[in-house]
Amino acid sequence: MAKTENGAGERVIRVVLADDHPIVREGLRQLVNAQPDMRVVGEAGDGAEACRVARELQPDVLVMDLSMPVLDGAQATEQVRRDCPNVRVLALTVHEERLYLTQLLRAGASGFVLKRAAGSELVRAVRTVAARAIYIDPAIAGRLVDGYLESSPVEGEQLRQALSERERDVLVRIATGFSNKEIAAELGLSVKTVESYKARATEKLGLKTRVDIVRYAAKRGWLETSPDATD
Repeated sequence: MAKTENGAGERVIRVVLADDHPIVREGLRQLVNAQPDMRVVGEAGDGAEACRVARELQPDVLVMDLSMPVLDGAQATEQVRRDCPNVRVLALTVHEERLYLTQLLRAGASGFVLKRAAGSELVRAVRTVAARAIYIDPAIAGRLVDGYLESSPVEGEQLRQALSERERDVLVRIATGFSNKEIAAELGLSVKTVESYKARATEKLGLKTRVDIVRYAAKRGWLETSPDATD
């Protein structure tokens, strides 16, 4: 992956913008390029083009409008995450419904920012997902946590079983978008061992899917911190 540095020799977050409205891309480009630690390296006007540009440029973050022609947001997100596991997708959306957000989490999105949010919110979100944390616009974060509480298995013995330190390390990295292979490399474990820790942790907590894991992580306050900073 190509690296970009600013005038001070510091690494810059490489961003691709995907939106079917050129005037919107222009505004986003100006906002991103005004940050000393960010640079727009590519753009796309539809979902299929976003996938192609992501494959070619391998940016750190793909900021993508979810109402895109050719491929919709969930389809494009799933394809990018499959083909480019190191690219984090930050969804730019007008949708606030929990079901819609859950579908995008399943597809592999690393964050959501509402189109009505301030520019500073988008900048913060780009930095957060580039650092391998999940960012959820504060205006909709409560919906995901509420969804977890509503759909969670019994809050009794399963949720009271404490995770081991390694089980927690693995689970929080899964919630923030790491693959099993990436977790294994970072923690110095085999992929098989990572899978074992994941299985034990999810069994203890009664979690079935990545969406369940993300909701649990949101409830615990894990999502906007680095994986090593969880309680």
